[in-house]
Amino acid sequence: MGLNPLATATAGLRATQAAIGLVSQNVANAGTAGYVRRTLTSVASGSGNAGVATGTITRSFDTASLKQLRLETSGSGYTATKSGVLSQLDKLYGTPGSATALDGILNTFTQSLQTLAANPSSAAARSTVLSSASTLAGKIGSIAGSVQDIRSGIESRLGTETKDASALLAGIASLNVKIQNTSDDGSRADLLDQRDQKVNQLAGYFDIQTQEQRDGTLTVMTGSGVTLVDRGSAASLSFDGRSTLGPNATYSTDADKRGVGTITATTPGGGRIDLGEPGVLRSGTIAAEFELRDTILPQAQRQLDDLASGLATSLTDRTVTGTVSGTGASLDIAGIQAGNRLTVPVKGPGGSVRNVVLIASNGPTQGVDPGRTDDGSGFAQTFDISGGPATYGPKLQEALTAMASRLSTAGYPSVPALTAGGTGSTVTIAGTGGWSAAGASANVTVPGSAGDLSGGYPQIALFVDGSGNTLVTGSFDGGSQLAGLAQRLKLNPAVSGNTAALVASSGTDATVSSTRAQFVYDALTTKPHTFSSASGIGGVSAPYSTSVAGFAQDVIAAQGSASANAQSLDDGQGVALATAQSRFSQSAGVSVDEEMSNLIALQTAYGANARVLTAARDMLDTLLRI
Repeated sequence: MGLNPLATATAGLRATQAAIGLVSQNVANAGTAGYVRRTLTSVASGSGNAGVATGTITRSFDTASLKQLRLETSGSGYTATKSGVLSQLDKLYGTPGSATALDGILNTFTQSLQTLAANPSSAAARSTVLSSASTLAGKIGSIAGSVQDIRSGIESRLGTETKDASALLAGIASLNVKIQNTSDDGSRADLLDQRDQKVNQLAGYFDIQTQEQRDGTLTVMTGSGVTLVDRGSAASLSFDGRSTLGPNATYSTDADKRGVGTITATTPGGGRIDLGEPGVLRSGTIAAEFELRDTILPQAQRQLDDLASGLATSLTDRTVTGTVSGTGASLDIAGIQAGNRLTVPVKGPGGSVRNVVLIASNGPTQGVDPGRTDDGSGFAQTFDISGGPATYGPKLQEALTAMASRLSTAGYPSVPALTAGGTGSTVTIAGTGGWSAAGASANVTVPGSAGDLSGGYPQIALFVDGSGNTLVTGSFDGGSQLAGLAQRLKLNPAVSGNTAALVASSGTDATVSSTRAQFVYDALTTKPHTFSSASGIGGVSAPYSTSVAGFAQDVIAAQGSASANAQSLDDGQGVALATAQSRFSQSAGVSVDEEMSNLIALQTAYGANARVLTAARDMLDTLLRI
């Protein structure tokens, strides 16, 4: 008898014993998070492949399901973060219809105006108007302050999550090195499990894609293609956060202008990549936090600023409409103050119309971000009114020339060709070279100051900018007055000290009249007011016209709808994540029943090999006894 059967049986015992040990390991780790089921593949060996040898230990899972799991993990982090913050934002406005909600407080204020108009001689009615007006301004300021608190909280979370993500990248690179230098299959499988867990955790922060190399290492990139881990090298992430964010704190690719923190990825070679730039990160909690901090919450702030501005300016401004003649339009802007706007719809050679907004200023002309005006798609420039009406025409021409030069330098394909002139406070804007003014209008603030409570006109500065108790005109002198106005809006102290101004007939006639109270009520509830397209209410391509009360209702409805939609998306994403987890678990998880079945088969094989050895032993004993 040859010895091949003996060697084969011995090798079979070793292979079967190793397989039994692996089954036992699988069963022992059936509930261990991140553990992937192992399998042992035996290979033929010996002369004529008559023997068997222990093969390699491999992890059993579906690669496609792992990729999907990471994709859904990023998506779930993104939707859950947005849903949570939008729900928090919606709650700031209160339960619609309740007395303490924004709409309830606004309704209380307008009702008090109706009461005063019906009984202007009532001192109690005047006090009620002032009290409800102060409560309304305080509510708007409180909501806006909370919006900035949420932004500051997100800024803090970004710093914490950046540190965690950077540690994960370093851990993945370290595991890459260990995997590359490990020859033991069992230890290598453990390291691969650890690396997958870190990659899965990283996917919760932002969208990633991975590529396994031939040496077993893993390259990790963002969804947009920024390499974060390459074999044993990892980029380090840092976040230059701010402790507190205000309404003027915005993101910019220019570090000198940026008022918020950003994530910088520093590669081993010293390269620096801004991950906070829009479009670099597309999913995960960090991507959602960037979007909330830099887009969604600033828009909520803008809505509140626009509401505050509407409350104030609808009570102080009059609208002047121009007359069109040929390619030009003329209007009288007597009394115009810094911040008041002259809006000219300009028709180009192709027939398209675009607004040119010229903003009164007490300083040299300068370009203005149109997003800070009523029409974010228009062109905006300031013009100097400090020299008085005699200079309006020349200063408007100076502003138009500067605007055309600025737009040409910026590469705009179609720059309006306009000229300006006029006599005194009557100005004319005309087009040349195929351009024409399709109209002109201006808002002019009537009271000369916050303390001007003359009753000769119905306009009254009931609300003022609390920074200096100044009129709300939308001035750009020293920065945009609109930015953060919601936090600064307050009841005019001059009115609080002279409640008779609410019902005075004129500056010289103290006879009680309901004219002003009725004017204020109508200005807030029925008179159309133009709100910025940047607020996102009524569309983002054109200014939105509605009453101040209607705008407040629209803001509340928009926030409620955004919160409900975000919750719905998160619910759907939760289902997708659960499905992906289940699919991956089915391919990678340990089934105790299946392992027990494998164990029975292995025990049978072990017994068969043992009987061969027993027979060989008996045969040798018999031979030795002969």
